[in-house]
Amino acid sequence: MASSYSTSLGIEKMATGDQSGAWGTTTNHNWDILDRISAYTSVAITTNADTATLTVREASPESGTENLQDGMYRVVKFTGALDSNCTVTIAPNTAKVFFIIINATTDSGASGPYSVILSQGSGANITVANGKSAVVYCDGAGGGAAVVDAISNLAVATVTTSGTVTTGGAVAVTGNVTATGTVEPAGDTSAGDDAAIGYTAALGLILTGQGSTNDVTIVNDADATVLSVATGGTNVDIVGDVTAATVTADGDTSASDKATMGYTASEGLILTGQGSTNDITIKNDADADVLTVPTGTTTVSVAAKLSLADASTIDMSTPLLAGTDHTYTGLTAQMLAGGAISAFDLVCVHTTTQEVVEADASAYATARVIGIAPAAISDTATGTVLLHGFIRDDTWTWTAGSTLYLSETAGAMTHTAPTTDGAFVLVVGVALSPDVVYINPSMDVIERA
Repeated sequence: MASSYSTSLGIEKMATGDQSGAWGTTTNHNWDILDRISAYTSVAITTNADTATLTVREASPESGTENLQDGMYRVVKFTGALDSNCTVTIAPNTAKVFFIIINATTDSGASGPYSVILSQGSGANITVANGKSAVVYCDGAGGGAAVVDAISNLAVATVTTSGTVTTGGAVAVTGNVTATGTVEPAGDTSAGDDAAIGYTAALGLILTGQGSTNDVTIVNDADATVLSVATGGTNVDIVGDVTAATVTADGDTSASDKATMGYTASEGLILTGQGSTNDITIKNDADADVLTVPTGTTTVSVAAKLSLADASTIDMSTPLLAGTDHTYTGLTAQMLAGGAISAFDLVCVHTTTQEVVEADASAYATARVIGIAPAAISDTATGTVLLHGFIRDDTWTWTAGSTLYLSETAGAMTHTAPTTDGAFVLVVGVALSPDVVYINPSMDVIERA
């Protein structure tokens, strides 16, 4: 009877009573095949070849040492110079074997380095990049045979490495990852990442997340949130204090900001707030108000004194330059009215009630002008009095540069001093233009005889 051969490696199986007196040669040949199963070989790919064959056994084995093939080795290192990727076909397509493949080829092309592509049939192939290794097996399915990555879903309890670990796909870890060196990501993250660390040359280190409440959350060892980025947002929420050498704002604020620091090239540093009492409050270390801006106003309130250094000034821009009717600027006070006061009326303090009333030059008690009302004040109401400054009314027709006096008509100013005997002469200001007056009431009151 003729010998038969094993499917994968072609080991010769002698028939009963066959090869009497000569079986030793066949047995030794079989041992040579088995010896290769535990050994390593180097296979040189013909220079610049695009294809090559790794033979496991001949399609129709014959007895003898001529049937020994490189594909019988389980560890195969490919060498040679490549100018393109090389497809290595494992033959025959019925062999069910495994390999440790090492791509040690060199680069002779302009687009290298190049890969070795392992194929057995029309099924899946495995690509081994230059300088890399792979553990694969061939399913031996005939014409549709495939080469399969044997460790694509490797489950390992502990991995210890002193070198670099590189993967072309995702790595899922259910336990902890401990590294004595550095962990260096080399690729960008994407919008759909649940939790990823990435890197690009432009962005540097990238932390990307996707959560129902936050996309990124940094917590301390007590599992308390320190910093968070709300889902889909670009705002950073810091729970505790921020300590920094400098904090540089680079964007404008908006009207709805609750508490924001911003910057523009024209406005510089911007502090914006929104409160029920004040929009901005500056406090001292005792939590006492130092400076406030009441909600929705442009008024600045200083709780204590305002100190100016030597040679310092307070600059009051005049409505004359602003070109706006019914505007004013200067030193003001909130005062209680002892009668109805019309807009742009001069006022004095009543000698008995200590309330402001319309001033006139007919009596000494009403001739002590302290300022002008920029707007009407109702009786018993509190209103603004401009004590010293500039005020504009486009209905005025003053002579620019003229001295203005208190009139004998209640609340009015006049170009001419009173001439009535017993009237009082008081300078209240100077006309800067036909409609702008510099208010500066004199404390000198002269009675006409």
